[in-house]
Amino acid sequence: MPKITIDDIEYNSEDLSDNGKAQLASLQFLEVQMARLNSEIAVYQTARNSYAQALKEELDRSGSE
Repeated sequence: MPKITIDDIEYNSEDLSDNGKAQLASLQFLEVQMARLNSEIAVYQTARNSYAQALKEELDRSGSE
């Protein structure tokens, strides 16, 4: 029996009503989407840091000329 935990309380997902199962499916979908977005944010932050470092190096070269 698949269990779900909400607010530290464990529930049997098979005991959910149809509406409860729909809510659970929506919650699971959102969890996947949020994980995907967090992965994208990590990529963007890495790229941002790289661009900022490249700009800093360019400014340092320009300033020393």
